[in-house]
Amino acid sequence: MAPSPSPELVSTADGEHLLDLAEAALDAALTGRRVRPPGLATVPPALRDPGDAFVTLHVAGALNGCIGSLDGDEPLAHAVGRLAVAAAFHDPRLPALRPVDRAELSVEISLLSPRSPIDASGHDELAARLRPGRDGVVVQAGHRRGLFLPDVWEQLPHPIDFLAHLWRKAGLRPGSWPSGLQAARFATQRLERGNGPL
Repeated sequence: MAPSPSPELVSTADGEHLLDLAEAALDAALTGRRVRPPGLATVPPALRDPGDAFVTLHVAGALNGCIGSLDGDEPLAHAVGRLAVAAAFHDPRLPALRPVDRAELSVEISLLSPRSPIDASGHDELAARLRPGRDGVVVQAGHRRGLFLPDVWEQLPHPIDFLAHLWRKAGLRPGSWPSGLQAARFATQRLERGNGPL
């Protein structure tokens, strides 16, 4: 499946700055130093604004952590370092990053656009409204919430399969439609850097 179109939420230069911040936080954590968020006066103005982001780490091409935030309550310049360290050491699905992994480490930051509600009252209607390869999707029912980035379409190109796996991630029974369920779409700008192949 073709990659999804990428909106420009930050400039190329600001994106490089975010990658620098994520790598600096990882290098500090890997060498036992305290991870300190940068002073906001030292970062470009666009990175001082709150935003939603995910940080994904690969070692030699293999997934080694992915953690994100949907709260949008801290500056991007602070969020990316915190999320990078969380992805490296606190993703319960994957092993912690080791210093030896640094040489083959690739860092990916996905910046999320504002979310747009999807008007649907059931699975078939929701599936019909999705744009495979393009939409990131978040669903929430009560305290249960699940999110897939647009990249997930590469592994799950059919909307029904995509939704079934998203329901499981949210802790919902596939095929169920709890009262009050809300679905929304978003796009991502993907920033990448590293030595290992993505």
